[in-house]
Amino acid sequence: MLQILSGFGFLTGASYPLRSLALLGRTPRLWNYLIMPILVNIVVGIILYAGLLIPSLRATESLEMVLSNWLEAILTNLPTWLGFLRFLATGIDFLLDVLLIGLLFFLTGFLLVQFGTLLGAPWYGQLSEKLEELRTGKIQIVEVGIVRDIGRAILFELKKLVLALVIGLPLLMLNFLPGIGTTVATVGGFMLTATIICLDFLDGPSERRRFSFRKKLAIVFGCLPASAGFSIVCIGLVSLPLLNFVTIPLCVASGTLFWCDRVLPTLAPSRENFSHGE
Repeated sequence: MLQILSGFGFLTGASYPLRSLALLGRTPRLWNYLIMPILVNIVVGIILYAGLLIPSLRATESLEMVLSNWLEAILTNLPTWLGFLRFLATGIDFLLDVLLIGLLFFLTGFLLVQFGTLLGAPWYGQLSEKLEELRTGKIQIVEVGIVRDIGRAILFELKKLVLALVIGLPLLMLNFLPGIGTTVATVGGFMLTATIICLDFLDGPSERRRFSFRKKLAIVFGCLPASAGFSIVCIGLVSLPLLNFVTIPLCVASGTLFWCDRVLPTLAPSRENFSHGE
């Protein structure tokens, strides 16, 4: 019954940001591990907002102006009895504004996650370790050395990029098919983004165990639909302008709690769980 009420884990997965917020609130000693990531996010965020978001908003305003003038020219030549179409056009224009601005915030938040988590990795790693130790009473780390550690981090980012290109490019091509093609591309693009976001926020405990990229992907898909609920809420949180400076560390903490509660119990306590290769 509880499985049904929680959407077979979907709602449970979606609740982890709130759970991590409550845990951080009653554990002040963990706050020190949040300061530097937030500062890193602020610096990266200023660069992204100044270099990407603001120019994109201006371009969006110009596009909206062109579309509005085009619609106005069409409506001006319509008979009087079709005047109700003006209200419909106004509604479409407003909806388009919301969608475009929402898409810009979403893309900016996604890029902030990619750069912010990479640059803030040392502090996020410490936060994740402390949370895992607090949650489970122990910490599991497979040491590989600093050089190999850096190599694995670079490979992880490259493999995420390859995943995005291999799946994203065919989805992009589907946009040339009207109707169903655009719908499939939109849904597929969102699912791809959710997968990458989930990989990012579940990476701390997985990387400490030196899991392969395939193993990390298997964890994301093996935890469905809980991982879907978790990633969708995280996408919403990281898309909030300015607030995402704080919500990204919150999502990192949430990913560690999710991993400890829902992934760790499924792993057999044997050496087969640890993969040193990528």
